[in-house]
Amino acid sequence: MLKSIERIKQMVIKEFIHILRDRRMKAIVFVVPFLQTLVFGYAVTTDVNNVPTAVYDLDRSLESRELVRRMTASGYFQVLFRPESATAVQDLLDRGKVTLVLQINRGFSADLNRRKPTAIQILVDGTDSNTATVAMDYATRIITKYALDEAGRTAPALVDVRALAWYNPDLKSKNYNVPGVIAMVIMLTSLLLTSMAIVREREVGTMEQLMVTPLTPLELILGKTIPFALIAFFDMVLITAFGVLTFNIPVRGPLALLPVSTAIYLLSVLGIGLFISTIARTQQQALMAGFLFYMPAVLLSGFMFPIENMPAFFQYLTYANPLRYFLVIIRGLFLKGNGLSILWPQMAALLVLGAAVITLSSLRFRKRLE
Repeated sequence: MLKSIERIKQMVIKEFIHILRDRRMKAIVFVVPFLQTLVFGYAVTTDVNNVPTAVYDLDRSLESRELVRRMTASGYFQVLFRPESATAVQDLLDRGKVTLVLQINRGFSADLNRRKPTAIQILVDGTDSNTATVAMDYATRIITKYALDEAGRTAPALVDVRALAWYNPDLKSKNYNVPGVIAMVIMLTSLLLTSMAIVREREVGTMEQLMVTPLTPLELILGKTIPFALIAFFDMVLITAFGVLTFNIPVRGPLALLPVSTAIYLLSVLGIGLFISTIARTQQQALMAGFLFYMPAVLLSGFMFPIENMPAFFQYLTYANPLRYFLVIIRGLFLKGNGLSILWPQMAALLVLGAAVITLSSLRFRKRLE
């Protein structure tokens, strides 16, 4: 056992020496994280459709049902839930099941008929500032138009629309984007470094030398992947500190969950890097294969475009994307203050996906060695 640990230790030291010598490796480790953080910290977001919506209707009148019908008919909102209590509303927003909640208070129809001022509250999940801003604007316009139709040109004074953004009160896009950069940097770093480092050994002819040493296939896999896992953790700490200090990103959740969830996330990412190393013959091929996986993974993660807007086939495809789950976890920790009780489904999905990927990739890698 001690000899095995010593052999793995020497492999880890060897990998760090190679990383520090290679300019491309150093650029991926130290330069790319900062560039991505700066770029996505000020990225432009897009419009949204089919906003997941809940209606908390306390009035239960013909007028309130007509208002909900108009919001649904607009195509901007998809009413998925009708909670019966304020606690249920809180739970839906906490778990990220809805982006907007329309609360219609008691007496809404009576106030409209009497031409008295009335109030409608819009609650939005401000984690994604762009979606929250657009959703509030759409909802406000629909409600105002409905009020005009109901009571003539004096209606705007009769309806008091109050919008409240939860989790990201200032609706700053950087609060949404920068935490996502952490997930993307971890994937890019681990994916490319793992695949390129293993292929480099085969390309320069040193893999055969390693195979005739006392190293077992498992020790070789661990010696190759442990350094990049440590680098991924280093980048995670680096970008977290940089984002908090530079962009004033709030950290509301228990940070102890961040390294735990990162470790689970790395199972999938390192496994994919191992798989790429078994199909690539040169470092250039490994680099291209890494980006061939990386870009679709980002596009299908919900980072840039809402998953709800994608065709059904691609929505199902996102369930096999580890980046999708880690984005929910990291934004929940930073912006919502979510803990294990809320985030455990995403962590469990990552664990199952990671275990499957690392197992299949390791078996293929060992078969390639043998």
